Amino acid sequence: MVAFKASEAFRIDDDELDEEPGEVIESAPPLKVGEEREIITSSSGRSCLKKKLLKPGIGWDTPEFGDEVTVHYVGSLIDGTKFDTTRDKDEPFSSKLGYGQVVTGFDHAIITMKKGEIALFTLPPELGYGAIGSNGVPPNCVIQLEVELISWITVVDICKDGGIIKRVMEKGEQAGPPGDLDEVLVKYQVRLDDGAIIATTPEEGVEFHVKDGQFCPALPKALKTMRKGEKVNLIIQPQYAFGEMGSKSTNEFPSIPPCSVLNVDLELVSFKPVINVTDDSKVLKKILSEGEGTLTANEGAVVTVRYTAMLEDGTVFEKKGFDEGPLEFITDEEQVIAGLDRAAVTMKKKEQAILTITPEYGFGSTAVKCDHAVVPPNSTLIYEIEMLDFVKEKAPWEMTSQERLEAAERKKEEGNLLFKDGKYLRAGKKYDKAADYVHEDAPFGDDVEKLVKALRVSCWLNGAACSLKLNDFQEAIKLCSKVVDVEFHNVKALYRRAQAYLRTADLHLAESDIKKALEADPHNREVKLIQKNLKQLQAESDKRDAKLYANMFVQTTKDPSVGTKRLKVEKVEDKRGEEVMTTEMEKVAVNSAPPPV
Repeated sequence: MVAFKASEAFRIDDDELDEEPGEVIESAPPLKVGEEREIITSSSGRSCLKKKLLKPGIGWDTPEFGDEVTVHYVGSLIDGTKFDTTRDKDEPFSSKLGYGQVVTGFDHAIITMKKGEIALFTLPPELGYGAIGSNGVPPNCVIQLEVELISWITVVDICKDGGIIKRVMEKGEQAGPPGDLDEVLVKYQVRLDDGAIIATTPEEGVEFHVKDGQFCPALPKALKTMRKGEKVNLIIQPQYAFGEMGSKSTNEFPSIPPCSVLNVDLELVSFKPVINVTDDSKVLKKILSEGEGTLTANEGAVVTVRYTAMLEDGTVFEKKGFDEGPLEFITDEEQVIAGLDRAAVTMKKKEQAILTITPEYGFGSTAVKCDHAVVPPNSTLIYEIEMLDFVKEKAPWEMTSQERLEAAERKKEEGNLLFKDGKYLRAGKKYDKAADYVHEDAPFGDDVEKLVKALRVSCWLNGAACSLKLNDFQEAIKLCSKVVDVEFHNVKALYRRAQAYLRTADLHLAESDIKKALEADPHNREVKLIQKNLKQLQAESDKRDAKLYANMFVQTTKDPSVGTKRLKVEKVEDKRGEEVMTTEMEKVAVNSAPPPV
């Protein structure tokens, strides 16, 4: 087969690989048996070969550059003279696409083929043996290749540095790849270059979290590229294995020589997805059974569950939904611990999962007596839970106008109760929901439009009060601005926006809102109080500015290199002034935060 090898002059380089060859017309239909078509092999369109389909292949997948293909071929001149073939000895030929192991046109031809396909390719000289020719092929000669694609192995350079090369021996299912938090079940066998086996998993495999790793750093990196059921062979360079030092023998593994290259057969048998429910890794959900469909419960949904709750040592402290019937609760209503509540809204019907809940989302620092045991302070909790059913809270667009109005009133009152209890974050979410029910684009009749508008404004104002309590001043400004857009002289909106402006050091904007509020209500005590605080802040700001400019003037008269020193003075004084203003503004906002309406 030496005659079939390409010279170095025809090696496919990186630029050619980036050209995405093999496509003719984006919408071109599949070839029919006996049909011939030109295949463009470069972006310039100057190089192309012809392909005639002799036998259709299976499926839709085709090889890519970097893959290892196994083929039968017959190479001949246009007059039919054979110059190379694998058929005579019935020995298939294997090649790695894009590595210059064969003529350039061969690689470009293969990437158009499906498994089992047979095609006849006509290659011009520049895609064949060129001006040099080869044994049995004259210079500048057109050649033909009849090729049967038997199979191929996908090859992936996982770290893009040759450190971990993955050869896909058997493709997996659609599920995957796993993430850092997921729990995987794998089987592997590890060999050295000389074939010595140094590690083998038990027949049933080993289970671990991807982030925790297993054997060497390369395994979790490879697993995060695999799908369930996938089998691969890994060639691992020392930097991703045991490096220049190697590894001493342990109870589990023998010693690994320094600078060892590892050959690993790896199978991802299965994995259980682990969801970071709260984004801070303090409530984790390991999915045991996926559940039905794609819908999950939402905030305000009525959910039906059963669970067994345990401490980390396995002590069961509570069981719900078994002998006495399923447990039913409404999400986002604090009817169960926060971790269980937050996890429930992520679950599908019939989903089974294990929840790991840290004390912040459990019972905190207090001891709690439950049905079967006492939960000690600061306990991490384990819940084995099944979502039996749920009824989602109606979305606004699913309601009639009257239902929208009633829901908005109800959510607003729930928000008011939460505000009085100091639960400002949850109260703000209630006001947001209430405002959504009476959104500006919602279809309401003229007879209730005035009531709807007042309710909407009230929700925005109350939401702004929550944002002030939570120090979310930009959100407070946004909500108050919505009110001012529809009620230009709404005193509460102007007052609360002025509070937020003071906290963000926008004194001019705060002054403007205070003036407008006093124009609408000249005797408002709260607005006058905040005006007094504003004047104090402005006076302190003016005083700092005067001191700054005085220092600048003194430096100018004393030192010719004033530019550098003036810059230093400005920075120091400015920072000190900013700290003073922040302290004063905190006093203003805390002392004058109003209740909801």
